[in-house]
Amino acid sequence: MTSSPQRLSGAAPEPPAGLTRFNTSQDSAALAALHEVCASSAWGSKLLARRPYATVETLFDASDAAMAELTAEDLAEAMAGHPPIGRPKPGDPTSSREQRGMAGASEELKAEMLERNLAYQDRFGHVFVICATGATGEQMLEALKARIGNSPEQEREIIRTELGKINRIRLTRLAEEGG
Repeated sequence: MTSSPQRLSGAAPEPPAGLTRFNTSQDSAALAALHEVCASSAWGSKLLARRPYATVETLFDASDAAMAELTAEDLAEAMAGHPPIGRPKPGDPTSSREQRGMAGASEELKAEMLERNLAYQDRFGHVFVICATGATGEQMLEALKARIGNSPEQEREIIRTELGKINRIRLTRLAEEGG
């Protein structure tokens, strides 16, 4: 019986298969995958330029750095890729999965979310963005109520943080599954 060679202590672990696929895919395919994570072309270009990534953590670090550098216009492009809370994109499993907390919400909560979403959009000129993964409809509504009073500058920085959280969740899926 032969045994597989032992990994030398201190040797770097193999990256997840999805990360390896991402690192070795053609630029056009990698950009398409990144666009599914975040609709900002500036963000995607910055991540593409830093390939290959040795670990998921280095991919996260690059994502966070790129997010910190986005202009107001870049953030607007990123936000445009997100449907309003309570109205996931039809046929988009990512959107439905991330907004799962609204699926079981009461009709009253859904109606209030719609009304407040519209008021938010009127005030800020874009959809309300929140990392909805794991949040209940009530938690998302409370966040919306709390944030509508923010200044546009405050809200832009909160959105930058929320997009960063969303990107990490989506990048984890990309790195683990390859898409």
